Amino acid sequence: MRDAAINLRARVEQRDLIDQAASLSGKTRSDFMLEAACEKAQSVLLDQVFFRLDREHFEKFRAQLDAPVAANPGLARLLAVKAPWDATDQA
Repeated sequence: MRDAAINLRARVEQRDLIDQAASLSGKTRSDFMLEAACEKAQSVLLDQVFFRLDREHFEKFRAQLDAPVAANPGLARLLAVKAPWDATDQA
């Protein structure tokens, strides 16, 4: 059961295009739009966590991950700073 509303406004041409595609797919406008929006949302989210490399680039990437960590004084300074919520003298 659907229990959350999603409202949006569209131009007549956009609505008609969506209606035509929904009809060809045998779906209602709502079902078609919800499915399309969820597919796009999943794609955007997967782009943040998944990427594909060919063998050559993957080997270069893996070599960089496996290489010893170089000294990074800037990172060391950043990590040495206490976060405001970790301060011991809170009032």
